[in-house]
Amino acid sequence: MAFVLKNASGHIVAVSPSLQVNADWEAIDDKDIDYLHFLDQELKKHHTFRESDIQLARVLEDLISIMIDRSLISFTDFPSAAQKRLNERQTLRRENSLSALFGDDDIAKL
Repeated sequence: MAFVLKNASGHIVAVSPSLQVNADWEAIDDKDIDYLHFLDQELKKHHTFRESDIQLARVLEDLISIMIDRSLISFTDFPSAAQKRLNERQTLRRENSLSALFGDDDIAKL
């Protein structure tokens, strides 16, 4: 069950997956066509920006790697939380590259 806020025309203008924000919000089945359409439209609005963020994150990862390789900065200069995230991303990228080369079944056998 979800909660929605509708405008005077009866169109959904805001949603909450589980919280009735105030008395103006009404309960709605989370499979309701209008609810699903609203969610789909909101995702489409933000898709381009989200895709740009993903691409920029990749550029920043590459930039950090280049700077470390050229000894402009040291990996240990980063806070431990940042080091952890960078290591996780490198692992994910490496696994993704291996998956593309061998396929998931082949990696499990390595």
